[in-house]
Amino acid sequence: MKSKGISFIVMLLLFCSCDFWTKADQETIIEGKTTVLVDETLVPIVQAQTEIFEDKYPAKLTIQAKSEAEVIRSLFQKSTRVAVLARKLTEKEMKGFGQKKIFPKTTPIAKDAIALITQKTTQDTLIQLDEVLNMLKGIPSSKYDGLVFDNPNSSTARYLMQLAQVNQLPEKGVYSFATNEAVVKYVAKNKRMLGVIGINYIFEPAIELRNFVQQISVLSVSKVSGSACFSPTQNNIAEGSYPLCRNLYIVNCQGYSGLGMGFASFVAGEIGQRIVLKSGLVPVKMPSRKIITRKTIDKDVK
Repeated sequence: MKSKGISFIVMLLLFCSCDFWTKADQETIIEGKTTVLVDETLVPIVQAQTEIFEDKYPAKLTIQAKSEAEVIRSLFQKSTRVAVLARKLTEKEMKGFGQKKIFPKTTPIAKDAIALITQKTTQDTLIQLDEVLNMLKGIPSSKYDGLVFDNPNSSTARYLMQLAQVNQLPEKGVYSFATNEAVVKYVAKNKRMLGVIGINYIFEPAIELRNFVQQISVLSVSKVSGSACFSPTQNNIAEGSYPLCRNLYIVNCQGYSGLGMGFASFVAGEIGQRIVLKSGLVPVKMPSRKIITRKTIDKDVK
């Protein structure tokens, strides 16, 4: 019985090893197929990157949008080993991967921001960050009837909960939907609601969302009472003056030279960083600009 048990374990290890090498053989850094797990708040920028990547190389990247917590869980439990997140893995998460003999490679790709939105009819377009954090602590707002997130397990909820130093969302005054698009649509239709979304949904809205984006206002935020308010513009995000900025990363747990490595290199490279810049987010490395000088100036021919 003991020898049979050992034989079974050896066969299982060989099967897993063969499966690993089969995937590695079928996939290179610029060709093959793989799935990319994406924090739902970052879908627009990742879609823009994958479209260009697939156009340049014989590769197919399938995007799976999930909440931040679901992305991390999937990285641990499933065969999908590439993810785009709005934070680095924690020490505890890295230790968990290490116990599985997986050593993630993290590539910084951009800086974005969390946007606070209201219906266009709202006259006040300024808000103090403390007012938002108080709503997360269960303290009602005099100006807003509710705070609307995409998902209680999303990166936006986690980010603001950490700032507010709370472990869970209050039962009253805070609502959640499935996606950022749902938040935009709900806030556009309802007065006195404060929405929380990834800024990329404002800069690059999907076609079916553009009409709703025109019906909302993006608020300028101040860190404390009496201080200056800053809107989430590309310049304010780059300078860090907008209070709700965050860094974006590609986490590659493949363990071999596959599309995870190729896609991360592409996004962090010249073309990928230009896409980031054009999208309204802030590149990690500013793309180069070629300036052509001439000794003479051609006059217009009349």
